[in-house]
Amino acid sequence: MPSASAPSSASTLHLAIVSMEGVVWTGDVRVATVPGAEGSFGVMKGHTPVLSRLREGFVHCETTDGERLSIYVSGGYVEAQPGGLTVLAYTAVRSADLDSARAEAARQQAASMLHHALGEIDHAQIQAELMAAAAHWAHELRGRSRS
Repeated sequence: MPSASAPSSASTLHLAIVSMEGVVWTGDVRVATVPGAEGSFGVMKGHTPVLSRLREGFVHCETTDGERLSIYVSGGYVEAQPGGLTVLAYTAVRSADLDSARAEAARQQAASMLHHALGEIDHAQIQAELMAAAAHWAHELRGRSRS
């Protein structure tokens, strides 16, 4: 006879989280919460079928062993069925794999590249080209109104 604390297959939901790189996590869970486009929602076994867009955020779930997992998703789609939940994410990373130092280094590198790229823009040249285009456009409009 199963113990009272052992989850029965009648109360578990199969969860698969997949990104463009491949399967990020798959397994049975008691409950999952996903960041839907219209707001977060929870899913348990027996959920009404739903197809929704995902917004950026975390998928939170509790495994049948009681472990709590958080997986970052950058957006995508989620399909809930009575016995399963499939998350198709553009990008998905387990929170245990997130490295804040590496993330900060990547942010700083991106900011540096952006600053460098913007520093090379000749603002005076762009302003002069815009002024010339505006003058040409105004001249064209005046010429049409005389005809």
